[in-house]
Amino acid sequence: MTRRSRMTAVLSAVLGGGLAVIGSTQPWLEATLRDGAHAVLPVPGTEALPLVTPLGLAALALGLAISIVGTVLRYVFGGIGVLIGVALLAESLRIAVTAPPAAVVGVVADSTGLMGVAAVETLVSSITVTAWPWITAVGALAVCAGGVLTLVSARSWQSTARRYRTDAVAETSRPRGSRPHDSHDPIDSWDDLSRGSDPTA
Repeated sequence: MTRRSRMTAVLSAVLGGGLAVIGSTQPWLEATLRDGAHAVLPVPGTEALPLVTPLGLAALALGLAISIVGTVLRYVFGGIGVLIGVALLAESLRIAVTAPPAAVVGVVADSTGLMGVAAVETLVSSITVTAWPWITAVGALAVCAGGVLTLVSARSWQSTARRYRTDAVAETSRPRGSRPHDSHDPIDSWDDLSRGSDPTA
């Protein structure tokens, strides 16, 4: 259960952060101009919500970090993960629900040369929301869940140093010629690599 909770927390943060980073490159909004051609301008997540990429990258980094740090830092990073998830969720839902004209100002300015919300309201007939703000919100929920799970279960996670000592004791008490039971999970293998040892040996 301990290893499962640790792996779940790490994967939730990493997958949620990765989903946010991927979503930032996709069109979140589509602005339809009032001209005769009814040109449709796609608005990527980086334009609609500039914070989506840094928040997603921060979630990715936290997900990797909580797998190798000590107990105190797990609580710190878990709390930060919750804050990142909540902020990303709130902003993604704001874009998805309200489709604010301010979110398309940059794209409209690049296309028409006119800047400002007033110009958008004059030039744009409609703003359509795609699925990507909602998908990013799902990723934000995963990040938040990973942070909460870390806060709840971090104390029960076996630290790298403690597990190393336990493994060393088990190795010395193991009968000569017998093979140890391989109970490593992917996170344990990552810990082995971080210490410079080969988990496949």
